[in-house]
Amino acid sequence: MTDVPMQINALIVDATDPERLAHFWSQLLGRPVTARTGPYVWLQRDNGLGLGFQRTSEPKVGKNRMHFDIASPDPASEQQRVEALGGRRLEQYAEGGFLVMADPEGNEFCIIPTGPCKLDEEGRAHYLD
Repeated sequence: MTDVPMQINALIVDATDPERLAHFWSQLLGRPVTARTGPYVWLQRDNGLGLGFQRTSEPKVGKNRMHFDIASPDPASEQQRVEALGGRRLEQYAEGGFLVMADPEGNEFCIIPTGPCKLDEEGRAHYLD
């Protein structure tokens, strides 16, 4: 056993259509698809972190237990780009003040400002006001 802490090597997203999902995220993040291995489609590593999509036979059900926060200087304008790529806004989360989107298979993610994002005592954001 070592005292060196472990590091996150890659994030893997289950997908019924990993090619489609990899294309969506590739366009959104500007990270090209770099490999296909077995049931995996991989995007180019960024800052050492891999992002892969693994073929599964089951569709997504329920709310994600973990989601991505993607930073943008103008979150509101990014909504249109996400929708043009096949994503959608999840209005049920609008009260929280976050711009919550879903990719083509329904995986939730937030688009947040690149600068500080103030939260109130209830954990709500107000950057879209």
